[in-house]
Amino acid sequence: MKKEKQEINPLAKENIYKNLENLEKIIGYTFKNKELLRKALTHPSFSSDYKTDNYEVLEFLGDSVVGLIVSEKLIEKFPKKREGELSKYRALIVSEQGLARLARKINLGDFLILGKTEIIRGGRERDSNLCDAFEALFGAIYLDSDLDTTRKIFLKHFEKEIFNILKERKIKQDYKSYLQELTQKYFNDRPTYKIIEERGPEHQKTYVVKCTFKEFVTIGEGSSKKNAEQKAAQKMIEKLEAYGYSLKNNKKENDENQKEN
Repeated sequence: MKKEKQEINPLAKENIYKNLENLEKIIGYTFKNKELLRKALTHPSFSSDYKTDNYEVLEFLGDSVVGLIVSEKLIEKFPKKREGELSKYRALIVSEQGLARLARKINLGDFLILGKTEIIRGGRERDSNLCDAFEALFGAIYLDSDLDTTRKIFLKHFEKEIFNILKERKIKQDYKSYLQELTQKYFNDRPTYKIIEERGPEHQKTYVVKCTFKEFVTIGEGSSKKNAEQKAAQKMIEKLEAYGYSLKNNKKENDENQKEN
């Protein structure tokens, strides 16, 4: 029997809009059509319970918009690179992990409108949700304004970060090892990993791992325990680097000292 969808409680809807005003402040853009913003942040788990649309169509549009902006910037930055190399760079930036990283820079997970089950499963930290909502957000901005405005907002917040993604992928092939080196250097301690969920059939399992270090917690998921741990470690690195803990700074200092000598 098909479950009947409910109407959204007016008070809950009002609170959703108030919360999204904070996101508008973060990105520096006020939507003319507030429904576009709400839709861009609404996960399918919520729309399956309530009479409302979700972000899937806007995600489809945003995928092209973000891809175009990133492509323009790559051509500008690397005018002599061949099409194949530029395609690899773009694929790295607009990958699920890449866009989820950009989404975390504006705390997009805090604004996702999720169903109860998805909240319990850690949906605000899930790369796939963050990536989809990020694309939907820029699809919504594009529809609410124009390409030039969308480009300016994207580059204002993420231009530096997209090139950081390209640089750092070369030095962080093993995120767990990198994270341990980072935590040992600054805290003389190491993170812990714990499997918190396994779902799916035996031949196609998805593992969910929690990485804990001090007061920080990140969630990673993958088709193997190792892959899930790597993703959780990657997110923990991003959290620590946001607070200024980075091996890159140390490397830069060493390089400068060598030049002086």
